[in-house]
Amino acid sequence: MTKYVIQGGKPLHGEVEISGAKNAAVAILPAALLVDGVCRIENVPNISDVTMILDIMEELGAKIRRVNRTTVDVDCSKVYKQKVPHDLARQIRASYYLIGALLGRFGRAEVPPPGGCDLGVRPIDQHLKGFCAMGAEIQVENGFVYASAENGRLRGAQVYLDVVSVGAPGPTSSRSAGWSA
Repeated sequence: MTKYVIQGGKPLHGEVEISGAKNAAVAILPAALLVDGVCRIENVPNISDVTMILDIMEELGAKIRRVNRTTVDVDCSKVYKQKVPHDLARQIRASYYLIGALLGRFGRAEVPPPGGCDLGVRPIDQHLKGFCAMGAEIQVENGFVYASAENGRLRGAQVYLDVVSVGAPGPTSSRSAGWSA
């Protein structure tokens, strides 16, 4: 990392390129699964969690093309798989974003719960609660979250998220949100 030492009294001028946010990228990329065609996503940070999400999407049948260092084209027209590989998804905390994307595309999904966290299990109860409110049936067994939507379609619903979370923002709570996502 470059270090800048500024010795006072003079205004700063210039431009700074701001890198894309990991938490935004790992949510936006799976949303491309909902499009039966090409999505260009810009300002994508070049970090391991993003690379892993892209690898998972390729395993599902997407074609990924890096346009440049921060831009990817994601073509999901050939995506046909609804089961996310266990070995890939367990390496990242953001695997739960794939549940909603696959439910929206196919009406069903098989996704391992989040991994990749040295701080322990990362609960996704708020996400599962939301999917259930929208008509999905959820089972968690054998290292996978199995989700299916009645008639293959989720329905709109009001969802109350009772804890604050990076991946499932809800109202401010007086109790600690812990490390749930």
